[in-house]
Amino acid sequence: MKHSSCFSFLHCAPRRAILFLGCLLLAIPVLADTVPARTLTLSCHPPKTVDAKKYRNSEAFNQALAAFSAEMASNHGFDQQDLDCILNQARHNPTVIRRVKPFPAGTPKNWQVYRARFIESVRITAGAKFWARHKNALEKAEKIYGVPPEIVVGIIGIETTYGKNKGNFRIIDALATLAFDYPEHPKRDARLALFRNELESTLLLSSERGIDPMSLKGSYAGAIGWPQFLPSSIRKYAVDFDGDGKIDLRHSPVDAIGSVANFLAQHGWKKGEPVVFPAELQADCPRSPDTALNQGLAARLTLNDLRDVCVTPKSALPENVLWGLVDLQNGFDATEYWLGTDNFFAITHYNRSYFYAMSVIDLGQAVRAFREQNRIK
Repeated sequence: MKHSSCFSFLHCAPRRAILFLGCLLLAIPVLADTVPARTLTLSCHPPKTVDAKKYRNSEAFNQALAAFSAEMASNHGFDQQDLDCILNQARHNPTVIRRVKPFPAGTPKNWQVYRARFIESVRITAGAKFWARHKNALEKAEKIYGVPPEIVVGIIGIETTYGKNKGNFRIIDALATLAFDYPEHPKRDARLALFRNELESTLLLSSERGIDPMSLKGSYAGAIGWPQFLPSSIRKYAVDFDGDGKIDLRHSPVDAIGSVANFLAQHGWKKGEPVVFPAELQADCPRSPDTALNQGLAARLTLNDLRDVCVTPKSALPENVLWGLVDLQNGFDATEYWLGTDNFFAITHYNRSYFYAMSVIDLGQAVRAFREQNRIK
C-alpha cells in the first residue's frame, strides 16, 4: 500500500513523527491568525436629501452613535463604512421620549379602564376573522407547542389588532433614541442597557437576514411585525411557520402565530395546564397578603401558602399546581385578586404586566365565545 509522504514518514520514524507533530501543533495558532475574520455587511441606501431642520441630533447623541458604531465594528466585525452609513441616518425622535415617560406620580392604576381599551367589539370581530382565516396554523401551533389558539389570538389582537397597527416608527431611530437618551426613571440604567442591546440585535438581525435596517418600522419601543417582537426576540424565538424558507414577522401572520407559541413554550407554558382562577381575600384576616405578592414572574405558592394569608379561590382548583397571587387594582374601587399558574406568568414574559396578561386571556376568551355564538368554523 502506497502512503503519502506524511503518513510514510509517521509510519517509518515514530520519534521524528512526534517532533513533527509538535511543530505542527505549534504552527496551528500562526496559521489560524493568517485566516481573515469574516466581515459582517449591512444593506444601506443613503438618503438623497435630509431635512436638516426636522432631523437635528445633539452633539452628545451623535458622539454616542459614533462610539457605538466603533464598538459594533470591533465586537462583531461589521464593515465600518456600512455601520456609518446606517447610523449616520439615525435620528433622535422626541415623540419616542414622550411615549415612554411614565404617568404622573399618584395616578392610580385601573384594571377596568385598561381592559376596556382592548376587550371591545372591533377587536373581537377582527379576532374571529383572524382565527377563521388561520385556523390550521393555530391548530398546528397548539399541537407543536401546546399553546391554545385563544392565547395566540389574544396576544396578536392586543399587540397589533391582527396586523392593523404594526407601528410606523423607524426602528433604528426609536432604539437609538432610547439607547442613548432614555428619560429619567428609577431603572434608567437598566433601560439604557436594554435598548442598546436591542439596537445591537437590530444590526445583527439585519446582517443575518439581508434586511436593510432602515426599512424596519414598528412601535416607539422598537417592536416589530404582527406579534411586536423586539429584535433580540426575533433572533431567539421567531420561526418559519409557513414553510417558505424565511422568517418574516412583518408580512407573515402564520410566522407570527408559530413564533408567539414558541415564545410562550420557551418561557414555561405547560400544555393542558389551566391559566388563571378568581380569588378573594378574607375580610377579617389578621395577616396581610403582601407577602404573597411580587414573587417574580413565576408561580411559587401552594394552596397552603395561600390559606396562610387568607386567600380563598372562588372555585375548586386542581391539585399539585403552584400558584401566584395576582392583584388587579381598580383605581379607588376594590382590587380584584386572581390565582395564576405558570401559564399565566409565561404571558407576563411577553409583557411584564398583570393587566396585559389578563387582557390577553380575556380577549382570547371573548373571541372564542363570539365564534361559538356565531357558529364560525
